[in-house]
Amino acid sequence: MADEKLNYGGQAVMEGVMMRGSNTMAVAVRQPDGEIVIHTEPLNPSIYAGAVSKVPFVRALTSLWDTLVLGIRTLMYSADVALKEEGEDIQFNGPIAWGTVGVSFVVAIALFFVGPLLLVGTIDRYIESSFLSNVIEGVIRLAFFIVYIWAIGFVPDIRRVFAYHGAEHKTINAYEAGAELTPAEVARHSTAHYRCGTAFLLSVMVISILVFSLLGRPPMALRILSRILLIPVVAGIAYEYIKFTNRHRDKAIVRIIAAPNLALQSLTTREPDPAMLEVSITALKQVLGTEKVTQAAEPAQA
Repeated sequence: MADEKLNYGGQAVMEGVMMRGSNTMAVAVRQPDGEIVIHTEPLNPSIYAGAVSKVPFVRALTSLWDTLVLGIRTLMYSADVALKEEGEDIQFNGPIAWGTVGVSFVVAIALFFVGPLLLVGTIDRYIESSFLSNVIEGVIRLAFFIVYIWAIGFVPDIRRVFAYHGAEHKTINAYEAGAELTPAEVARHSTAHYRCGTAFLLSVMVISILVFSLLGRPPMALRILSRILLIPVVAGIAYEYIKFTNRHRDKAIVRIIAAPNLALQSLTTREPDPAMLEVSITALKQVLGTEKVTQAAEPAQA
């Protein structure tokens, strides 16, 4: 990877891709008529380039929150563009959309953090070791996660989003390799990337096993509360782990320990077609053009 290249992150959205640099975000979405619509806006400099971005774990919480909000907004935007009827205005958000997001978060926490704990609670009296009880809970959580992302891959609309996810990774990999940003050239690159959100989520699941296994076996209400309150801590550790593996991916040992993260991305990416690659390339070129990249910078979460 050329030293003068910046590392960029992004996200697949409905019929499009959002790309993010150090100072700028751009989302490119293909309209029903085939045209590509682009929206660009600046990022919060205090989060991505300020002093906070250099403080381990603190930067994780601020960056993840901003990425989450940005990702939700661009997903809503893409849905408005991809599904709009002729003559309708594009709306970024709304009470119903944000209410749906809120409900989704509650369901996710219930399914992946509270649910496994309640399941273990039904057999806990047969498990003598508190450490083993917590590990079994973590294994169930990991199994829930893997089965979930495998199952949603059968939904046609999700498969298309996964294909755009593959386009995003291919485009970033091609850029980091110094390749020409054309659909034919970008198509030759991998759909896996060290800074992928899937890799981050898998890291959260595995690290949660390690963290929660040390908490003993207090009353169930306290165990549930500890899982919820420690989500930011686990996420912060996972964020730093992902940054570490990306920074040292040229080392054999790092490639070995990061192999599961890359392998799991086969469930959340699909091979994109040239039209999808065109959208992803358009988003990245918009960011590159806006930022006028000349120097290397800290990588964003892919």
